[in-house]
Amino acid sequence: MSRAEREAGFTLVEMLVALTVFSIAALALVRLQSVSLSGTATLQDHAVAQLVARNVAIEAVTDPRPPALGVARGQEVNGGRTWAFVRRTSYSPEPRILRIDVVVAGASARPAARLTMFRKAGA
Repeated sequence: MSRAEREAGFTLVEMLVALTVFSIAALALVRLQSVSLSGTATLQDHAVAQLVARNVAIEAVTDPRPPALGVARGQEVNGGRTWAFVRRTSYSPEPRILRIDVVVAGASARPAARLTMFRKAGA
């Protein structure tokens, strides 16, 4: 074999190094995809929880009678899941205005959304 023929291809060591580098890059891409999917699921949960919080707060704001002062707990089904909410009603610094704080939690029981709204205290 002439020298030109021996230098025409890759050695086995060069091929193994190239495959190792390619494998590391492929594993990094797979990991990136799994993190991206996990982040998307978390964002979707927060978006639905925010909708639940808005629904609970809007019910309290649009009801002809103002909500009772204190804490109200309940559950609401949205997006095919059951969400637990806590609605805390208190006076704002202006006594004619009520402050309504809503916290929504999913199956993990960790708060997924928070919302504060205000409404007139008297009907």
